[in-house]
Amino acid sequence: MRFLRSDSRLIGVLLVLAITQLIGWGTIGLPAVIGRDLAADLGMSLSAVFAGSSVLYVTMGLCAPWLARAFARHGARKVMMVGTVVTLPGFVVMSFAREPMLYFIGWVILGMGGSATLSTGAYIMLNEVAGRGAKNAIGGLMLVTGLSSSIFWPTTSFLSGHFGWRGTCLVYAAMMLLINLPLYAFLAPRRKIATDDGGGPIKAAPPAIPRSTFGLVVCVITMNAFVNFGIGAIMIELLRAEGLAPAQALAFGSMLGVIQVSARGLDFLGGGRWDGITTGLVAGTALPVAMLLLMTSEGATWAVAVFILLYGAGSGAMAVARATIPLVFYDQAEFAKAMSMIALPLNLASAISPPLLVGLLTQFGSRGALGLTFVFSCATVLILVMLGRRRPQVAAAAAT
Repeated sequence: MRFLRSDSRLIGVLLVLAITQLIGWGTIGLPAVIGRDLAADLGMSLSAVFAGSSVLYVTMGLCAPWLARAFARHGARKVMMVGTVVTLPGFVVMSFAREPMLYFIGWVILGMGGSATLSTGAYIMLNEVAGRGAKNAIGGLMLVTGLSSSIFWPTTSFLSGHFGWRGTCLVYAAMMLLINLPLYAFLAPRRKIATDDGGGPIKAAPPAIPRSTFGLVVCVITMNAFVNFGIGAIMIELLRAEGLAPAQALAFGSMLGVIQVSARGLDFLGGGRWDGITTGLVAGTALPVAMLLLMTSEGATWAVAVFILLYGAGSGAMAVARATIPLVFYDQAEFAKAMSMIALPLNLASAISPPLLVGLLTQFGSRGALGLTFVFSCATVLILVMLGRRRPQVAAAAAT
């Protein structure tokens, strides 16, 4: 890995972020494991319990633009420290919930903290250290964070079995205080001027990026987030609607995470030889092909298997592309602002997509959900082609 050999400092940053992002994403996955316990104790339906995650994403999206100036002025380290302190009472409030209102307030607080600490802040910190060379570092980080559910679902189950779901919330609050906060405070790097590719400081500012280009970047990232978060949330029900038995649907669906992480690994092994747009074009093309195959196969087992393979590989690599496409167009000074502004539509799409696709699945069957995501996926590829033609000269040279 060229970036690991060229900057040992980056290894330490990746270790800090790997631990904190695993904990951050893993701990907010509570409903997936203890959703039925929450519903029984709080007198809520299971769907209402899972709506807490939508509240989280909406709050993260609404808070993100307000944090753009803070990231630019104070750097990722300080903002992520404050975000961790904000996250802590979210779990405490949730642990004391006796009715739905306090439960959702807990998710609002977690969303406020998450807007500063989850993904966006991590990518900004890597950009502060590596500049445009952060692309492969982000891919490496996403390899680790893709395992968050694999690690924290059994952890949550174990803790809940011993301490109950309320005690589990308090344990996770303590992890924020005793693990994440010290890591950011003592081991995360203070902001410094990055070099473009290790050969010295950047001597000239890059040309200004047109607003229309930023609009295309936002559209590509938002539409793909809609597809990936939505399909990921309804995958089991989608496969059941295709005629698979519940056990088959679960078996095929459980393969998805492994394939997604494997695809991220292949991109990571590329060592930064291509940029986020190239990753997006290759990965994005697999998504409409996968959906078209499933729509026309009438639930054949072989077609479902190929769908899982194509969709898993495409969506896994597209997750890296979503995080790294802005690196093609923005230098360190503008990257934090761009990522914070993109986070608003991205998180709103992530919140809206699952209930909308569930509604289409219920009303029109699998063709309804697949049809909409097919259109979005095709549009994503077309916009990526347009972005490829707008690459700044420095980025185009680095990608070849």
